Amino acid sequence: MRFLDLDLNLLVALDILLTERSVTVAADRLCLTQSAISNSLKRLRLYFGDDLLVMQGRQLVLTPRAEELVEPVRALFATITATITATPRFDPVTADRQICIMASDYAAHVLLAPVLRRLETLAPLLRIAILPMADAPHEALERGHIDLLLTLESALSPDHPSQFLFADDHVILGWAGNGAMREEMDSALFFSLGHVVCRFGRAGVPTFDEPYLGRIRKRRVEMVAPSFVEQAGLIAGSRRIAVTYRHLAEQLARFMPLVIRELPFAIPPIREAVQWRISNDDDEAIRWLVGVLAETAGGLRG
Repeated sequence: MRFLDLDLNLLVALDILLTERSVTVAADRLCLTQSAISNSLKRLRLYFGDDLLVMQGRQLVLTPRAEELVEPVRALFATITATITATPRFDPVTADRQICIMASDYAAHVLLAPVLRRLETLAPLLRIAILPMADAPHEALERGHIDLLLTLESALSPDHPSQFLFADDHVILGWAGNGAMREEMDSALFFSLGHVVCRFGRAGVPTFDEPYLGRIRKRRVEMVAPSFVEQAGLIAGSRRIAVTYRHLAEQLARFMPLVIRELPFAIPPIREAVQWRISNDDDEAIRWLVGVLAETAGGLRG
């Protein structure tokens, strides 16, 4: 790139040559050969019409013209550095940008929905794009296709920062007209009924509960749903049941003819967390939104 016929790359060499007064040291600092630095110095001398550095005994010294250039060149790079590294302070009230979040419909309904209601007041210009869970969520995060990943703590990448949000346990969800849901569920009844399970993406990634239930006894899986809400819709009007998460089940039971029963055996609770790219660790908007997510999730930890 040139400015006033000067190759701007030469300014980097000039700054170091004026500071170090040594072709050898300048070459080391720039990871270039001495011949490359000597060539840069030759081109700088030609441009400025001055020798800039001349031999005096066994060392290079600055010419008067070079002495005049020391402070302006140093100030130029200080200005460039300050401009590049300075980031504007984040103000949620005026922030006008989009943040992309990958999350299951469970996380969207349980956590993101109340967060979005809060953002209407806290950050009215902030736009949130929610993407469904993909087969390779970590790859989407790595490539910058998403800004935040909401997933199980056990599924987080070790290469990026994260924050725990809340835990949730498992319950049985069934149609209110299902006679099997009229009383407490025991193990025999549980395994005698047809089940609707939820699996994600083309790979059919199972939910957290499947491996645990599989160790107890094989279920009769009659339907596979691509999302938690569709899973609930598929049990309505049938004798099928589903194992799902309590926070979502309680929400759905308020709007659908569904009832909740406790599991007759223990499954460890899930731990939901949020993760962001390590390169975004200093992004004030991302960190602010993570704070809002954590604060809102506090209501789910009670």
